[in-house]
Amino acid sequence: MKSYAAMLIAALLAGSVHAATPNPDVAQIKAAHDLLAAMQAEKMMRMTAGMSKYASPAQREQVMTKVKALPPETVYTRLATPVAKLLSTETSLEMTRFYQSSYGQKVLHDTYNSSAQLYPTLPKPTPAEAAELKKPAYIKADKEFKANEQAIQHETFVLLKDIINGK
Repeated sequence: MKSYAAMLIAALLAGSVHAATPNPDVAQIKAAHDLLAAMQAEKMMRMTAGMSKYASPAQREQVMTKVKALPPETVYTRLATPVAKLLSTETSLEMTRFYQSSYGQKVLHDTYNSSAQLYPTLPKPTPAEAAELKKPAYIKADKEFKANEQAIQHETFVLLKDIINGK
């Protein structure tokens, strides 16, 4: 218990705890929804389903059929509230802008369409794209997003379990 408290205090002092609230407002949920749409979260859901372990190939096929039939809007809507609890509105808005940019689209394409890599690499940005990546608002948002990326993936897995169980 003491080590957990020490770790929590260290995280607070380091500033790594996200700025989002436990009860997000409508604007925060809308921003998270728009971010998930820009990220093409339905593809993230398919990746999560594909990487999960199943009792049999038939069960895997059944789950993949359910996930492929799921409308993208359903994924965005059901993930919006949990993601809004993890990210601030500003981060969601900035990361939406990033994923809608030409460089963000290249990153998404590589994320969802590349083969497995031991050391994943990002596409090389053009000078204009590199300048955008150096803006303080993007740097701050990217840091918060990366700090919560595993939690977002966990929420995707929780949603996948709910879909498998028919909820």
